[in-house]
Amino acid sequence: MMKALFTSLGLALIATAGAAQTLPDLQGREITVATENAYPPLQFVGPDGAAIGWEYDAMDEIAKRLNLSVTYGNISWDAMIPAVSEGQFDIGMTGITIREDRMEMVDFSDPYLTSQMLMIVRGDEDRFVDAASFAANPDLLMSAQPGTTPFYVGVYDVLDGDEANPRIVKFETFGAGLAALRTGDVDLALSDSTAAHGYVNTSDGALKIIGEPLGTEDFGFIFPKGSDLVTAINAAIASMEADGTLDALSTKWFFEYGQGE
Repeated sequence: MMKALFTSLGLALIATAGAAQTLPDLQGREITVATENAYPPLQFVGPDGAAIGWEYDAMDEIAKRLNLSVTYGNISWDAMIPAVSEGQFDIGMTGITIREDRMEMVDFSDPYLTSQMLMIVRGDEDRFVDAASFAANPDLLMSAQPGTTPFYVGVYDVLDGDEANPRIVKFETFGAGLAALRTGDVDLALSDSTAAHGYVNTSDGALKIIGEPLGTEDFGFIFPKGSDLVTAINAAIASMEADGTLDALSTKWFFEYGQGE
């Protein structure tokens, strides 16, 4: 029943083969993990100023199971993949879509979540109801971060495939684009369902989701090419899927967090 509910929200958990295997003991090995802290509910700064979220809980649990010592470091999205690729961090996490072009720079773990791309608009938006009606109105603008999955979905699945289309207003961060949506400077923001539901649920009606999902994407942790951590992390992900830990984390962060706790 819970699986069906996650699937309906585009949060289907991925079962990984070999979940019953014995986990390796990495003997307290120290690793650094790059984070962005701008992607609720996966990772963000909570009301008390502490960095929290699904991925933090997952990585802390992985560290416990593998006997790792984790230090987190904050870095912007556009710098994360290059920094991990160059070995400045051992792992990167911020809801990173597993894509072939990124595999040229970094290695990926097995997927730990699958999410769908959704359209976020202002709560009172009534000029369009889906991707087709947005594309048909040349006066409407979309926010996007260059190089991200929402940018490419906007270009190729919503508009005309022209990456220089002036209807796409580029921002350095998703938060800046969302702020522009709220103030009316743009009319649409795209986000995967994990973040989209988080932003909408905490907007007090200022934002809503419209239309059908525009596709799916798998999330994975990233590593420098050839990292020996990949196999161990995959084994931990598999064990967490097998014993219901991933399911419990998604219940906590996608359904329970912020509900009068």
